[in-house]
Amino acid sequence: MSVRSSNDGRYRRRDIIALGLAAAGALAGRRLPAAAAASSSAAPLISRSIPASGQMLPVIGLGGRDFRDDELAELRDVIGRMLELGGTVIDTAAAYGGGQSERVIGQVLSELGARPRVFLATKLTGTPERGRYGRESFQRSLELLQTDYLDLLQIHNLVGVDAAWPLLTELKHSNKIRYLGITTSSPDDHGHMVQLMQRYPVDFVEVDYSIGNRDAAQTVLPVALERRIAVMVDVPLGGAGRGGFSLASVQGKPLPPLAAALGVRDWPQLLLKYAVSHPAVTCVIPGTTKVSHLEDDQAAGRGRLPDAAMRRELERYWDRVIARPGSA
Repeated sequence: MSVRSSNDGRYRRRDIIALGLAAAGALAGRRLPAAAAASSSAAPLISRSIPASGQMLPVIGLGGRDFRDDELAELRDVIGRMLELGGTVIDTAAAYGGGQSERVIGQVLSELGARPRVFLATKLTGTPERGRYGRESFQRSLELLQTDYLDLLQIHNLVGVDAAWPLLTELKHSNKIRYLGITTSSPDDHGHMVQLMQRYPVDFVEVDYSIGNRDAAQTVLPVALERRIAVMVDVPLGGAGRGGFSLASVQGKPLPPLAAALGVRDWPQLLLKYAVSHPAVTCVIPGTTKVSHLEDDQAAGRGRLPDAAMRRELERYWDRVIARPGSA
């Protein structure tokens, strides 16, 4: 997932939004077209199906990597607002938030009475050499999340897949989990992930993918389409060491001309629309602890998505103006 924090010294989200609005308005001639300037809350919510079952998920979820106890009140507002806007997917892991993310999510969902409305995903952690690898992690996740089942349980960072697979199979057969999967956030792991996708009956993969980090489009995503595996995208907005860019890369850079046609008002929305427009992608999980960021992200899950020609145009613009600005 990608996390935007108002305390990140590399950029300020409000500045990126303001620059995006100004650039889009200039490209439109005088001001933003009504479709881009007005709230997109009335546009249809875009959903994709999970190939293994046909269950529909909204394409924009929420990542809980930075969920911590000291922000509980604001995180309650974030999750509550996501549900109001039609979002359902929340992704976390035992290690997220310094080990606090699962507890925060569990408490908020309990207080809101919202567990049945949420597609809840977390990850197995542990030491593969241990005979009971993953079982303790799973039980602790259930306790912290205050639930007796998980919608999705994935093996974190491909660690110990062979050791953990019997447990995941057992949990799925006993209806403790609905779907099982594997994750990575590093292009270096894509080859290994493909091998595992071909070896095991995986329901989901979680993989890093963005306009600035397209390796998965050549490796993981074609296999997901072929084998009918759902794809959850992490790091869709980049991040330190993730695909060589972060939101700081676009600060001060104009949106491409077709941004107005897509109805986006800033770079984060454009980056999210690009990621979810790939036909293999089921949903993306940008992370945030701010309601304003959450609303901005969720807006990307409505309205128009780039078609194949638009995607190619966006990639050319990114490569020329963002990745290699000297060639613009």
